[in-house]
Amino acid sequence: MIEAAQRLSDWWGTLTKPGEVLPIRLGAARRAATGSQPTREMGFDQALIWVTVALLSWGLVMVYSASIAMPENPRFANYTHTYFLLRHVLWIGIAFVAALLAFQIPMRTWEKWAPWLFLISIALLVAVLIPHVGKVVYGARRWISLGPLSFQPSELAKFSVLLYAADYMVRKMEVKERFFRAVLPMGVAVGVVGVLLLLEPDMGAFMVIAVIAMSILFLGGVNARMFFLIATVLVSAFALMIASSEWRRERIFAYLDPWSDENALAKGYQLTHSLIAVGRGEIFGVGLGGSVEKLHWLPEAHTDFLLAVIGEEFGLVGVVCIIGLFFWLTRRLMQIGRQAIALDRVFAGLVAQGVGIWMGFQAFINIGVNLGALPTKGLTLPLMSYGGSAILVNLVALAVVLRIDYENRLLMQGGRI
Repeated sequence: MIEAAQRLSDWWGTLTKPGEVLPIRLGAARRAATGSQPTREMGFDQALIWVTVALLSWGLVMVYSASIAMPENPRFANYTHTYFLLRHVLWIGIAFVAALLAFQIPMRTWEKWAPWLFLISIALLVAVLIPHVGKVVYGARRWISLGPLSFQPSELAKFSVLLYAADYMVRKMEVKERFFRAVLPMGVAVGVVGVLLLLEPDMGAFMVIAVIAMSILFLGGVNARMFFLIATVLVSAFALMIASSEWRRERIFAYLDPWSDENALAKGYQLTHSLIAVGRGEIFGVGLGGSVEKLHWLPEAHTDFLLAVIGEEFGLVGVVCIIGLFFWLTRRLMQIGRQAIALDRVFAGLVAQGVGIWMGFQAFINIGVNLGALPTKGLTLPLMSYGGSAILVNLVALAVVLRIDYENRLLMQGGRI
């Protein structure tokens, strides 16, 4: 062992002159000395990609499982058994192409486009409220028809508000201690989006957008007293919205007592059947395709309540795996953001952390609703539930974070962006 170490020392001495400082980029020295190429480090986070692919693939299987029996319902009699599966596959394909294109765009370009994307999302939120432009489903006007497909502007609004908030905090970094010059304009912008969303109505999307904006303000260094003041105002506003709406109050009462005679067949119907599905799954589930609740008992089993079907077919083990994957995804996105900020790339860092908070918070709400821990709210499970607009925007957002990670790695290797 000692002789081997001595031979290695003598060999290195032949490559360097006395007193020469070792180079930082050892790969370049090795290539010059031996003529061989060093192992090339991947320019993106492979683990992040594989976790995303795992969630997409599992979601695709579960969307098919949850929707395969829907044509037996008279309301969906004209649909085939693969109707939702094929549309979901089509949207994933479109989202994959959009994500590849988004990855090619440098972060300085995203920063330049942020205000314009925000204005475009505002215009789309206005357009969806126009009769014969916005599509009404279950009494809510949230979609714009694009031929055989439908696009939901509120999903784009989540991403555009995130970019705009990050850009705004970078521009207002010097005045972030002054409420009226730093926080109030951002609050007005989010308020405009909130009013348009509540007119649809879509309180769930507004809640996610408010949390994204608040989180970026906090991560951007807004004074703690300002932050808690804004948080108090927002919580009070949401409480007032619930108190002033009989329909929303009924949802809260149904959540508090879903098994009562009054709620079990009314506002608590979805929640009770979601709990039945999760209960039937026990530890290891009834097996893929064995769910009973998806057979016209549990409404929206392929969208908002997909996790209940996962709980029934894969049991507690499946639910814990889903929670673990989303926890890892959120943690990794936050790490990429912190790394970017450490490299003095504040906009990129806030965007990455904002995406992490977005994915983590929406997954937390959806899982909590399905397990009866939170009141029923129309939010899908990111990357898994059926919903083309959400899949498209989620993958584009993750592609932007991959771009941030790529640029981080490039800078740390001595390159330029």
